[in-house]
Amino acid sequence: MASSSRSRYQLRRPELNDQIRRLLETACREGTAEEDIEFVRQILVTGVHLLRDGTSRAELKLVNSALKELRHAFRVFRPYSELRKVAVFGSARTPPDHPDWIQAHAFAERIVREGWMVITGAGGGIMSAAQGGAGRDASFGVNIRLPFEQQANEVIAGDRKLINFRYFFTRKVVFVKEAHAIALFPGGFGTHDEGFEALTLVQTGKSEMVPIVFIDEPGGSYWRDWLEYVETHLAERGLIARDDLNLFRVTDSVDEAVDEIEGFYRNYHSSRYVDGRLVLRLHVPPSSEQLEALNDEFSGLLESGKIEATEALPEEEGELAHLPRLRLHFNRKAIGRLRSLIDRLNAIVEEPAPPDDARPREIFATPVPEEQVEAEYEEDE
Repeated sequence: MASSSRSRYQLRRPELNDQIRRLLETACREGTAEEDIEFVRQILVTGVHLLRDGTSRAELKLVNSALKELRHAFRVFRPYSELRKVAVFGSARTPPDHPDWIQAHAFAERIVREGWMVITGAGGGIMSAAQGGAGRDASFGVNIRLPFEQQANEVIAGDRKLINFRYFFTRKVVFVKEAHAIALFPGGFGTHDEGFEALTLVQTGKSEMVPIVFIDEPGGSYWRDWLEYVETHLAERGLIARDDLNLFRVTDSVDEAVDEIEGFYRNYHSSRYVDGRLVLRLHVPPSSEQLEALNDEFSGLLESGKIEATEALPEEEGELAHLPRLRLHFNRKAIGRLRSLIDRLNAIVEEPAPPDDARPREIFATPVPEEQVEAEYEEDE
């Protein structure tokens, strides 16, 4: 179990803390990391606190349902954690003969050929088009229970990779956690909500940077008109930084959309903060001359110091230890410029690097094992 120094979040009655500790010692699998046990201990302590706080039944039901929804989703996605996924958003009302529908189908078909999987809200319209293009094996559905419009489409209905959510907020957590890219086709309030939330999370550093692409029908102006509004009423008025426009791309070409997504991971792999410094993991490190040029161009990103080459750090606990890194004291403000730095790093290599943990595409057809996913959680209505 975790040491007392890591167990500061306690109940006031020592005997209750001891009971929780003994429960975890009995219930945990052998070899479970102490840090993981500590997080679960705190979840149990929080549950007891909710009761002692006199939390209402409705509030307890919300917390309970949200936790069960997230647990179920984590188990569904876990067997596919090594494959990149693109979240596709768009109107549930778009008919199959509409150019937007055809464009979404073509995009999904193309991105799956590149080894990606597709996540949609599992409804009709654009969602059905994307899952039809991706195929059932390469599709996830994260459906929201609504009184209208949102029955699971025929492609994903009945599949083990279909998850039904009661709450929008838990559904959004899963979208953000699992998506390595986001593609948006024309849609209504929900589509704009997803698009602006994705941009907000990236702009504020609350989620890892991912490529975000707004895709029009060929020759279409839906997102072009939206972009004009963003440039005129947000950027020109100083409500966002001009560099924030680097965080997304508007196009009417499936090829350009796929190239934008694939190109983002040409050299860049992922990032995390270690001791307040941003660490960028790459496939190919810049040369000393290239690193010097990057420091000259992107000095405005830095709180202090310089952009430095480094190996895996001890605090990363062996995570992707074989990848080279860059470390910088990022000011956490100039996110748009950080995207430009990633673009420069991607330009170092001519061809996209294969995923480190690439697997045969037959994994798309691998069903979620029975022991991984129980029957979907039951919820009192």
